[in-house]
This record gives sequence, C-alpha cells and structure tokens, in this order.
Amino acid sequence: MPQIRMYSSSTCPYCIRAENFLNKKGAKVDKILVDSNPQDMQKMREITGRHTVPQIFIGDTHVGGYDDLVKLDSEGKLTPLLQAN
Repeated sequence: MPQIRMYSSSTCPYCIRAENFLNKKGAKVDKILVDSNPQDMQKMREITGRHTVPQIFIGDTHVGGYDDLVKLDSEGKLTPLLQAN
C-alpha cells in the first residue's frame, strides 16, 4: 500500500471522517497537523493550491479533500489507488 499523507487539523470533522474512511479501507494515514505548524499549512497551500483541510495524498497522487475521497471511492478508483505500489 502506498504512503497516505493527510494535511489535517486536530478539530476538523472532515479530517476525522477522512481518516476513519481510510482506516476502514485498511489504510494507515500519516497526519500532518497544520494547526500546530503554520509552515506545514503554507507548504500545503503551495503544493495543492487549496486552503482547506483535509488534503489527502495517496502516494504521489493528490486526492483532495474528504468529498473528493468519497467520490473517488464511488467511482471505483480508490481501491486500485490504495493497492498500487
């Protein structure tokens, strides 16, 4: 399974949902808490062009936020992405 990184906030309900969703898929999520480190928030904005959390990466693929993650799953594209090396 590829590395899963999620830019997150400790109080964000969508971040919690995304992590739980991925955990149910058997994935381990490496969280980067942007609320405790403004430099990580800036890096996230530079990489994604987005200003909200969560921002999820599976391997080198930027998935987006929670809604993007669920949509990817409903299209049948999440499982193959999680199974890629």
